[in-house]
Amino acid sequence: MVLTPRAPDPNAAAHERLYRSLRQQVMHGELAPGQSMTLRGLGAQFGVSMTPARDAVRRLVAEGALTLSSSGRISTPALTPERIEELAAIRAMLEPEMAARALPRAHFALIDRLAAINAANLEAVVNHDAVAYVRTNLEFHRTLYLRAQTPAMLALCETVWLQLGPTMRALYEKLRRRDMPHHHRVILAALRAGDEPGLRLAVRTDVTQGLRHLAG
Repeated sequence: MVLTPRAPDPNAAAHERLYRSLRQQVMHGELAPGQSMTLRGLGAQFGVSMTPARDAVRRLVAEGALTLSSSGRISTPALTPERIEELAAIRAMLEPEMAARALPRAHFALIDRLAAINAANLEAVVNHDAVAYVRTNLEFHRTLYLRAQTPAMLALCETVWLQLGPTMRALYEKLRRRDMPHHHRVILAALRAGDEPGLRLAVRTDVTQGLRHLAG
């Protein structure tokens, strides 16, 4: 018997496209904390029907990127100070460990790449571009942590970043940064020196200081 190949499901492709695009928008702070949206509006924005829009929203709700009220209201998370403190504590546990595991594999090309990302981060500060600031800040950390070769830890970390995305933009706008984050320079110096305790401290301070300022 000859089996006829199944045609690709257009809804599945549409769902994946919307999911990835909306996930990136949330993580990079393109949406404000507590920003409302509708399935109809998302469908119109991304050119998809209600079914893939609903499926993508359900996935993002499960990841904590969106909230869904009992009345069906969809929004980005508006985090309480307690919730911000909790997520900052998770970052303080996970990220110094990933940085330390990356250190033995931190060759000069990686450090140069991180320095280039930091230059883009500074450019975002100069241009007062909050979204580019959040994006390049996360890119700096992700690029380093990929060298740790700890995919489960990184997946957990990205879930935290996803929940914090809108709040990170609000934090940037509150602090009105005018210079490259100091702790990134300390991270780069520790990588060059092979200084694991210094690296752990710099990463922990970098990922918690601003968030705890906002929570307070």
